[in-house]
Amino acid sequence: MRHPQLRAMHHRSIEMKLIAAVLGALFFALPLRAKVVVDFDPNLDFSKYKTYAFIGGVENLVAIQLNFDLIEDRMHRSVVRELDKRGLHEVKPGENPDLVVRYWANSPAQLDVAVAGDWGSYSAYVGGYWGYLFESVNASSKKEGALIVDLIDPKAKSLVWRLYLIRKITNPDKEWKKTDEELSKGFESYPPSDKAKEDKKQERAEHLPKPQ
Repeated sequence: MRHPQLRAMHHRSIEMKLIAAVLGALFFALPLRAKVVVDFDPNLDFSKYKTYAFIGGVENLVAIQLNFDLIEDRMHRSVVRELDKRGLHEVKPGENPDLVVRYWANSPAQLDVAVAGDWGSYSAYVGGYWGYLFESVNASSKKEGALIVDLIDPKAKSLVWRLYLIRKITNPDKEWKKTDEELSKGFESYPPSDKAKEDKKQERAEHLPKPQ
């Protein structure tokens, strides 16, 4: 009788070790992963957007102490790569683009005052139906900060699509490769699918617009 019990205890011990190993791997992997969140206007026909212009970063809100020109160049290359994959064509800002692309990066402290500063021709877009996810990101990135990429319709001056990348970016040379991979993952949802649009409409129906 003892041998079956010993064998059962041995198998149980192996199972517990395997479970512990899997949970341990998840525990140590999760902090290394950034959170990628996408928001968009579900009522738009995204097929009408054929061209885009990169207008760069909102410099006074890029609080990370890095080389601004270096980040600008890398962001530009990433955006061009991802939008060109999806059949869009880059033009100059003065060539009547269908979309303009801007980015901004905030430290945790600045997320609470993100609407401060000179935004130029376009709003910060942190109110209305865009406010729900912005506030959610604000709450979840207190210890990290966020890199935000906006696709804006320059004719309507309205936000079309937004990518949030919540992570710490303290050294671009060490961290940019991973950040670039995460940006690419975020752009996989552009343009939104019909199902994604329906899900977004439901989400917006459940959350009232925030004050502008």
